[in-house]
Amino acid sequence: MSIMPEDEVVRICQELIRIDTSNFGDNVGPGERAAAEYTAALIEEVGLATHIFEAAPGRASVLARMEGSDSSLPALVVHGHLDVVPAQKEDWSVDPFGGEEKDGLIWGRGAVDMKDMDAMIISVLRHMKRNGISPKRDLVFGFFADEEAGGSYGASWLVDNKPELFEGATEAISEVGGFSSTIGGRRTYLLQTAEKGISWLRLVAHGRAGHGSQINTDNAVTRLARAVSKVGDYSWPIELTPTTRQFLDGVTELTGVEFDPDNPEVLLAELGTVARFVGATLQNTSNPTMLKSGYKHNVIPGTAEALVDVRTLPGQQDHVLEIVRALAGEGVEVSYAHKDVSLEVPFAGNLVDSMIDALHSQDPGAKVLPYTLSGGTDNKSLSRLGINGYGFAPLQLPDDLDFTGMFHGVDERVPTDSLRFGAKVLTRLLTTY
Repeated sequence: MSIMPEDEVVRICQELIRIDTSNFGDNVGPGERAAAEYTAALIEEVGLATHIFEAAPGRASVLARMEGSDSSLPALVVHGHLDVVPAQKEDWSVDPFGGEEKDGLIWGRGAVDMKDMDAMIISVLRHMKRNGISPKRDLVFGFFADEEAGGSYGASWLVDNKPELFEGATEAISEVGGFSSTIGGRRTYLLQTAEKGISWLRLVAHGRAGHGSQINTDNAVTRLARAVSKVGDYSWPIELTPTTRQFLDGVTELTGVEFDPDNPEVLLAELGTVARFVGATLQNTSNPTMLKSGYKHNVIPGTAEALVDVRTLPGQQDHVLEIVRALAGEGVEVSYAHKDVSLEVPFAGNLVDSMIDALHSQDPGAKVLPYTLSGGTDNKSLSRLGINGYGFAPLQLPDDLDFTGMFHGVDERVPTDSLRFGAKVLTRLLTTY
């Protein structure tokens, strides 16, 4: 009997979770090499050649290309990332790298971000090769390193150093889209067609160093604290992008609740846990995350530093930087520690139609809406090659699972039935588009 993707997707997800690929940033951690070798072995076992690329020792990504039957069609990039954010074992009720199956769910770091999608992609690829199924167009499969720290050792490095790998590709699919939520009593799938820009800013205040017992009216710590407070407390106005407007209109159609910019909580209350994702895309955001200064209790330092995580709506990155500089005030330097673009692509076209068709093949009549992601994905890097990226890691989810809370959260987990559903949907998409 033929092995179907849904027959092995759970096992592959478990085995990927058991490979610790924690990314602490700054090229610290175990790296992705072991996971890359595991992934490459599964792909090569069914006869598709792979290439492992290391941007630095241990920072490994896997690429494979499956030839399509129609060379006139543009290629599609199907990608995931192999790294995960760290997990504090003492905070979890299970081993975060145990890949345990319990209560019909797979538990572990990466279960939703995003070794679940990696497993779906691998299982579908293996099914296609085992059964001699050729896609219509070339499929470029990518399993990238370092997404959780900006992609400098993964997708971004490959785009800069190996752009030929993506030759002919115009579209891509990856994480954080295609999952279900119940809105207005109807199961609705959220397809990610936009994501906010990343502006990780460094604020450095300068002042006069001195003894802690003295009067000091030029204190760098005081100046920084004032700047951080203003930036963190700033009330960014609500501004709706085309994607968000389309999403909110769809929610109104489903619930009968109109969006009120002066009281957005009324409509957001209709979204359950998804409100956490959507609420952050109604405006720009600026959240101080780290502070650093001084070396002794009784010494006033000459400098003080803060890091602020700023996420910007499409097209607003320069404007937001100007506002942050004005809020920080004189004596505080504001610079980028890391930046990346915002994205917004149409909720229309053949790929979108095919993704909706693939969802309907397993859930007829379900509603599909576009939405904006408040975070970022490796689609940012691919956009530099003119590739339009969508978030499509299809999962049909139970209403009692706080799915959005799973991302970078404690006790991250995904239902096994959701994995099997996603494998079936992805099979439909990759064999028909």
